[in-house]
Amino acid sequence: MPESTATNGSASHGCTPIVNGAEHAWVINDSRFPIDPNVASCPNNLPDYEYSAGYLLSQMRVHGVDKVVISHVCYYGRDNSYTSYCAKTYPDKFAGIGLLVGHRLYSPDAPDNPARLERAIVEEHLVGMRLSPIYDQNVVWLNDPVSYPLWKKAEVLGAVFNIFLAPGQISQVADMAERFPGVNVVIDHFAMIDIAAPDSEGFDQLLALSRLPNVYIRTSLHNSSREQMPYRDMWPYLRRVYDRFGPQRMIYANFYELLIMKDLIPFFTAEDKDWILGKTALKVYRFGS
Repeated sequence: MPESTATNGSASHGCTPIVNGAEHAWVINDSRFPIDPNVASCPNNLPDYEYSAGYLLSQMRVHGVDKVVISHVCYYGRDNSYTSYCAKTYPDKFAGIGLLVGHRLYSPDAPDNPARLERAIVEEHLVGMRLSPIYDQNVVWLNDPVSYPLWKKAEVLGAVFNIFLAPGQISQVADMAERFPGVNVVIDHFAMIDIAAPDSEGFDQLLALSRLPNVYIRTSLHNSSREQMPYRDMWPYLRRVYDRFGPQRMIYANFYELLIMKDLIPFFTAEDKDWILGKTALKVYRFGS
């Protein structure tokens, strides 16, 4: 039986739904969705507890979140079945981002990758893929010509690519975002910038992506912060991203950062929050597809 989707009324901020731009989801006690270490892209870091669709729905009620983008977890590797199940079962609640190419996934030069992407979008009801060159920092594949067919297919399908990368790889995504302007690109985790390093070693390059209208920034603060919540040492960097990209290209993520974005950041206006907390994500990710 599907988990209940009952809510205690609208969770929206104003008239705009609140969209959590990134959560993982997995189960360990459901034989339909087994976690196979041979397929996992993180086989040495498998879970002993669940973070299921039902749990996400319960947290959405607690935090007042209307919709969630599920970023397919590494435990399942290239088997996107559980994320697909979530998106198909609760299309008004979840949009799914899968895994396809990269570390312990399909090789970027595999000729079937465009067809695999099409199946994922059309049949599995996903809205895009997460590409993670951060795990292959000694190998350049993101903007290698072997990846062009995948990106071209993404343009045709309207698929979005979330990019998890290191600061030194930002030029690769800049190349691809400019080469394929029909693909919306969301930068995860502030490109893992080191705030103790000079801006020239990553943050300047991140800001330079603002010239590309199809590039968006996920506001996750925790990875780069050196502090506990509310990660105040990241606020100046958030401000500079806000000044360059604007709220219409920023996407809030993670339940525990909702209060920070909604009530604590002093330079967001009410209209800014409508975009950052929901409208931008609704524009980028297709719920109910």
